[in-house]
Amino acid sequence: MYKGYLCLVLHAHLPYVRHLDDEHCLEERWFYEAVTETYLPLIDVIRKLLEDNVDFRLTISLSPTLISMMNDELLMHRYKNHLEELIELAEKELARTRNMPEFHYTAQMYERRFTNAYRLLFDTYQGSLIKAFRQLFDSGKLELITTCATHGYLPLLGVQDEPIRAQIAVGVNLFEETFGRRPQGMWLPECAYNPGHDHILKEFGIRYFFTDTHGIMYASRRPRYGVYAPIYCPGSAVAAFGRDVESSKQVWSAQEGYPGDPDYREFYRDIGYDLDYDYIKDYIHPEGIRLDTGIKYYRITGKGEYKEPYQPDWAQEKAALHAGNFMFNREKQIAHLAGVFDRKPIVVAPYDAELFGHWWFEGPDFLNYLLRKIHYDQKIFRTATASEYLDEYPVNQVSLPNPSSWGHKGYNEVWLEGSNDWIYRHLHKAGERMVDMANRHLQADDTRRRIMNQAARELLLAQSSDWAFIMRTGTMVNYAVRRTKQHIHNFTRLYYLMQEGRQDEEWLQSLERSNNLFPRIDYRIYASNR
Repeated sequence: MYKGYLCLVLHAHLPYVRHLDDEHCLEERWFYEAVTETYLPLIDVIRKLLEDNVDFRLTISLSPTLISMMNDELLMHRYKNHLEELIELAEKELARTRNMPEFHYTAQMYERRFTNAYRLLFDTYQGSLIKAFRQLFDSGKLELITTCATHGYLPLLGVQDEPIRAQIAVGVNLFEETFGRRPQGMWLPECAYNPGHDHILKEFGIRYFFTDTHGIMYASRRPRYGVYAPIYCPGSAVAAFGRDVESSKQVWSAQEGYPGDPDYREFYRDIGYDLDYDYIKDYIHPEGIRLDTGIKYYRITGKGEYKEPYQPDWAQEKAALHAGNFMFNREKQIAHLAGVFDRKPIVVAPYDAELFGHWWFEGPDFLNYLLRKIHYDQKIFRTATASEYLDEYPVNQVSLPNPSSWGHKGYNEVWLEGSNDWIYRHLHKAGERMVDMANRHLQADDTRRRIMNQAARELLLAQSSDWAFIMRTGTMVNYAVRRTKQHIHNFTRLYYLMQEGRQDEEWLQSLERSNNLFPRIDYRIYASNR
């Protein structure tokens, strides 16, 4: 008899980046890199676990913007070209390193990985990442959930409920259109909870969400089981699960956690910067901008500039060792908790999915070893989903979670400080105008309906938490500022077209082609009296 559960949650999200007229857009590479280094490796790990009859549970949150990019024919066509170029570069690397034994073995690894990724996506799944995730979802071992439409930071979106409701509704509706069922859980963007939002989640059939540790520990009333059992929000009875600090830190922290081990691959050393320009020029930006190719030959080694060659076999051994250590720690943790609880504890370990494979190259291997070891090597706990836990324990303590996020210092500071605070007066005003427009035009002809639907898309895109986050971190700031201003500008122009009863068909069509996510969106989701 198992004494408790481990709930592994991976949140997969990218901002919506699709530039119709620029096939070499640097920001689109965020998507390409994540597909190659995170999503396809995770799909492959899950497939092989299923083939080997390993009993496991894993939760992955797919954001609506990410689903939209996975479903986009243009982006997937560009990704196919990107992957073909990677395979070509890897083959060139085999020739270049043939007399360099310290690098050649690693070059062979990259050639195999890229070729296998191509076969997996374009042969096994006919070029559809959504098909892959749908099949794995249907296995019953993987639970898919979602987040808000464009990952809007809900506590700061405005004083009205309608824009918040729209973010949740559009996300849930797209998930249902894509996978044929509603999600049971919701990843609140940035784990940011604000009291009352759970009632909106309840309206759309959401059973649970996740918060950071202090969201539960500072709840009112004090949680009897800490973060090791969910609490029900008063009135809505939506369950809140809290993040376990210990398990998170072991994986998350590059300094104290596993990813910083010197045997793992160094992320910040890529042949796109290391090799001669004439050799690498066809695989970087056409304007000569050097960038990451994904082929990296060095291991972390230490904190200095000197790096030693990467040894794939050493890294695999270390990933297996760390998986065993993680499992051992959970065994002791759960056995202890079970001894003092009158129910089985659940340890919730949520992470950004892109940590596994993109930032931490060996992350998918770590997960593979971990899930196999949990299945074969111990009987203290098993992996479970939040839904399964609620099925086993439908009665839970009622307590109001504390406002919180998992950002730096735990509250709103990352998304509301000197670099990005200017955006909110514009988002709030646009939100008010969208609600007003929807209330006044519940019935509209085709053109006016298209204008308001596109206005809704532009508002949602402007609300993405990614833009404020990027401004705060100081990377790609100009891009984040430009995207925010452009979507607000587009929204405002659409709003005045409605106000003045004018049309601009050519411009409207260009927006519909460029910012084409959520094709079935209905602007009336913003109406106050639905």
